[in-house]
Amino acid sequence: MSPLIHAPGLIAFASAVEAGSFSAAARVLGTSPSAVSKGVARLEQYFGMRLFQRSTRVLSLTQEGAAYYERIAPLLRALDEASDVVRPASGARGLLRVTAPSDLGRIFLGPVVDKFLPRHPGIKLEMSLADRHVDLIREGYDLAIRAGRIADSDLTVRHLAEMQLVLVASPGYLARRGMPDSVESLREHAHVRYMLGGKAFPIRFADGTVLHTDSAFDTDNSVALRIAALGDLGVAQILRLFVQDDIDAGRLISLLPHRPLPPVAISALHAFGRQAPARVRLFIEFVASEIARLP
Repeated sequence: MSPLIHAPGLIAFASAVEAGSFSAAARVLGTSPSAVSKGVARLEQYFGMRLFQRSTRVLSLTQEGAAYYERIAPLLRALDEASDVVRPASGARGLLRVTAPSDLGRIFLGPVVDKFLPRHPGIKLEMSLADRHVDLIREGYDLAIRAGRIADSDLTVRHLAEMQLVLVASPGYLARRGMPDSVESLREHAHVRYMLGGKAFPIRFADGTVLHTDSAFDTDNSVALRIAALGDLGVAQILRLFVQDDIDAGRLISLLPHRPLPPVAISALHAFGRQAPARVRLFIEFVASEIARLP
């Protein structure tokens, strides 16, 4: 009997490897963990060997499972891409799991709901808005939208845009502490700092100067960063897009405009290589077009 008869088991097996667990694979496939487990079990029965080592906490490949996955993964991706070629874009389907920073996600969430999903009714979207770098493969995400420098990675990276950073503080805070007129005077001020991975971002100027600051308030969320600045806690380094309305209304004051900060890269990342499914490619193109519309 040809292994192609066991196509559901092949897909369940590959999805479990890529997602890191039967539960995560089930979310990707839109089925139940028990269905994924049974599909893998039937495949193991067909071959007469274990493909996974199972325990209560860890799902890991056996030596045979690793060798088998290495050979079938490119074939399954090629089949998926072949289906996308003959299927019109409007026919793209499947569960699309996306993670994005909270503020960036809120910017394009409205257009996604109003325009993207109505255009592609076959796509079911699951979006996580969190200011952390998730492990796409282990946590079963198809796509990540990220801000900032991308560390060395095996993921495929698509550059989408660059956004301007700005230093701001509230009029109330500046009335109390004075207006900084140089990088050195800025060092004497209180700061509200953005955290990622337990580390605070220093202030980096476009000329290469780096300023490490003391903290009045640390947060890993851009919304909280803006609220802290508006609450007179100190100087914040934040994307201008998120506070432009506050600057225009006088709720926040832009500091040291003669010392610009370098732009922040906005990127899309996925683990499909050159053969990303249509639902992933369509979403990336949509987000790129929406970001291009921003001021």
